[in-house]
Amino acid sequence: MKAILVKQTGGPEVMELVELPVPEPKANEAVVRLAASGVNFIDVYHREGRYKVPLPFIPGQEGAGQVVAVGSDVKSVKIGDRVAWTTTLGSYAEYVAGAADRLVPIPAGVSDQQAAATMLQGMTAHYLAYDTYPLKRGETALVHAAAGGVGLLLVQLAHNIGARVIATVSTEDKAKLAREAGADEIILYSQVDFEAETKRLMGGKGVDVVYDSVGKTTFEKGLNVLRPRGMMVLFGGSSGAVPPFDPITLTQKGSLFLTRPSLGNYIATREELMVRSGAVFAMIASGKLKLRIEHTYPLAEAQRAHRELEGRKTTGKLLLIP
Repeated sequence: MKAILVKQTGGPEVMELVELPVPEPKANEAVVRLAASGVNFIDVYHREGRYKVPLPFIPGQEGAGQVVAVGSDVKSVKIGDRVAWTTTLGSYAEYVAGAADRLVPIPAGVSDQQAAATMLQGMTAHYLAYDTYPLKRGETALVHAAAGGVGLLLVQLAHNIGARVIATVSTEDKAKLAREAGADEIILYSQVDFEAETKRLMGGKGVDVVYDSVGKTTFEKGLNVLRPRGMMVLFGGSSGAVPPFDPITLTQKGSLFLTRPSLGNYIATREELMVRSGAVFAMIASGKLKLRIEHTYPLAEAQRAHRELEGRKTTGKLLLIP
């Protein structure tokens, strides 16, 4: 099978297209022939070595396809099933072997590409809006990178709940996408200071929650726009890691809450994985959640996909097609 292999950490150029044997399933595993693989910032972190993975490895945490083989102990899926997954490493390939209990069935009304596009980003947006800080009608959320993969979905979910959404984006084109997703206010952070503009929009009051996937360049100012006892949800670091800081800062700025969540902790059990993925798939099938699959790349163009993702040249979702 064709696969992308990382033998040493570094830039996009360390990802090589190679020929490898098709994996054999262990007793608790299923082998899936991929229809599409999701491209996500966590793949960049693995490639760079920011998140440690034993070398060499096949990157990719998300995908969808058809089961072609199952191990002797597998009961949850069978050959021929359409399934999707996230948090299973090795998805930049034509085939992947993974724990069967982490595979979820793709329902009718959801395509393989839609499933591959939503497992990581869709469930991330879902836990952020419904669990990490359960948004309520009438509350206000500041969403950074609102035209990105998670951002566009999070804006839709917040809008559907009835929350007011202040969205930060870098360009007019991205502003249009965020507005179409349901953002009430748009801040072009490339033109104005988002801290000052958020305070102006809020009439001096703080927002209830900041959803921040940008990190280094936005974190400190984000704390400054929260209401007393508001929550900073730092769920990514596309601009770099946030420097260490003294927790007394949270006290000084109004007894703020800070969390650094990860999807894996919100789908830790199979029951939670099934409920969360099922909720997201139902929203997609009913049209309540609209996906933006902006670009599909051949598997061999994984380097290009990473460069465009890191260069913030993209909106919505990127997929690799084996």
